[in-house]
Amino acid sequence: MSFTRTKIICTIGPATETISALKKLHNNGMNVARINMSHATHKSAKAVIDRINKINKDAKVESGKIGVLLDTQGPEIRTGDTELPLDLKVGDEVTLTVRDQVDVETSSIKINYKDLIHSVSEGSKISVDNGLINFKVLSKDEETLLCKVLDGGKLGSKRHVNLPGVRVNLPSLTAKDIEDINFGVKNGVDFIALSFVRNSDDLEKLQIILDKKKSKAKIIAKIENQEGLDNIHNICKASWGVMVARGDLGIETSLTDLPNIQRRIMYACAKWGRRSIVATHLLESMIENPTPTRAEVTDIANAIYEGADAIMLSGETSVGKYPSECVTFLKSIAEKTEKFRTLGYEKNFTPNSDWQHIGVAAKNLAETINADGIIAITRTGKTANYISNSKPNGIPVFTFTGNKKTLNQLSLIGSTVPFYLSNLSNHDKTLANVSKILKKYYGKDKKDLKFIMVSSIFSEEHSEAIQIINI
Repeated sequence: MSFTRTKIICTIGPATETISALKKLHNNGMNVARINMSHATHKSAKAVIDRINKINKDAKVESGKIGVLLDTQGPEIRTGDTELPLDLKVGDEVTLTVRDQVDVETSSIKINYKDLIHSVSEGSKISVDNGLINFKVLSKDEETLLCKVLDGGKLGSKRHVNLPGVRVNLPSLTAKDIEDINFGVKNGVDFIALSFVRNSDDLEKLQIILDKKKSKAKIIAKIENQEGLDNIHNICKASWGVMVARGDLGIETSLTDLPNIQRRIMYACAKWGRRSIVATHLLESMIENPTPTRAEVTDIANAIYEGADAIMLSGETSVGKYPSECVTFLKSIAEKTEKFRTLGYEKNFTPNSDWQHIGVAAKNLAETINADGIIAITRTGKTANYISNSKPNGIPVFTFTGNKKTLNQLSLIGSTVPFYLSNLSNHDKTLANVSKILKKYYGKDKKDLKFIMVSSIFSEEHSEAIQIINI
């Protein structure tokens, strides 16, 4: 059975929302399903969650469970409605306004951000529609900006607006986000990705909501602008995981510096032992084409070399023509790349507790004796996190838990192969069940299996938290 350290997240949309499509993604290697609340309704999201719950209930133990990630829309600035797309030519002068009534015929473009005029200066750049259309501010008055078109195109309704280098005066959690989060908590999502995280305070506000609801959902901080990047270490310390959201990052910061920015974020995740996700444009060409470009394959490999816990597909699986093929390619690229992964990122991790040191020791011992795997017995998933932080090189971490919520959340922890065991209280019975499962996992052809076992559950009953186990 093939093992890959890197997890795969798929955004679910019209191309993949049926139960048959979801099963196919799962069988091909999907670990986590992402529901993008910028597009999904509560009704459509509930239907997807119900289908995933059914797949999880029916899935064999060896298949693992699908985690569900709810991605908030966040504070968005958008253009207004137009009956027909506005054709913008390079060099045209147009007016951007915050007034409610706009006459499109006069080339005035409504922006739904009241502080727009005060936020930008003459010479500032404004990007629209993911950077496809760009303006330069020539002058301004109380309600309007006179701008020159730097990059033209057809501007439709409600296009996303970026203000590179500008701190947007909008709340980290909008009223819509709070409604969506409450919906997600009610329906038991495993992860909540918070958009446009600028500092650790943004995460604390979300955690307060989750605590009040007694939710165990894990928080993923999406880094999408310069302020978030500047505060990356404090954000890492306050979150469970971090997403390198390269779409907006490439507009809000320097596009040519984006590879280095990605490395900075991945370094911070490794240092603080946080789960890391690389997202956006991994297989963008496969929205229309059956095979990826060579550059896309190399980009994915670099994310894996950098130690990403997970890589995420967006339009490729939500609206693309080849969603299951995309997952197959990711799985195959990960399988081949991990064999040659550049070592070093695991050295960035700084253990700050006895158990984190034990995780590093287990990884080192497993590599020294050429173990077939590491066994982690855990209730909350912390033991698996500690071992994953050390990034075992090609060694699976077989993780056993009696908590079904933990089982789903293991879907986003790199190196783990999760299993559910209903009773972990008895050491001998647990070890017998673990042995039975792992013998089945490896098959009859492989005998004399050797593992490192790590367990906080048994550490008091058995003085050594780390044991060498022969099966």
